[in-house]
Amino acid sequence: MGAAFFYHLTRHPVEVTLRTLLEKSRQQGWRVAVRGRTDEALDRLDAQLWLGPEDGFLPHGRAGGPHDADQPILLTTGAAAPNRPDCVISVEGAGVAAPEVTALSRVMILFDGHDEAAKQTAREQWRSLTDAGVEAKYWSEESGRWEMKAQSGG
Repeated sequence: MGAAFFYHLTRHPVEVTLRTLLEKSRQQGWRVAVRGRTDEALDRLDAQLWLGPEDGFLPHGRAGGPHDADQPILLTTGAAAPNRPDCVISVEGAGVAAPEVTALSRVMILFDGHDEAAKQTAREQWRSLTDAGVEAKYWSEESGRWEMKAQSGG
């Protein structure tokens, strides 16, 4: 059974945290779907992933191509990911449902701590998932390093 990890971004932009989490996910051997709400945000993330260091290349693609099922990392606005992910990373407040979390190895929800609407969306997602019995962990980088600040049992 999977868990939802909430990442409250206050020091690093989503691009930096996303790259780190994608690298760690790939080290686990996980296939990942990065789910956003808008093509514009995913275009920006896609461009940033291509700019990474040479030794840190993260093979990925945008949904809608002929090889979506083969992508180890697929950036998508859709709920269904043809790459059969082990992990979903939600950005921009993209929705995740409790049954999805429990079926995956992990769901990560990244939200901008400087954006009130993003914080409110994350609070609603936390309530929805924990009310459904999903295990959830809340991580904050406010102190300068990632610390778990809250946990809800599953």
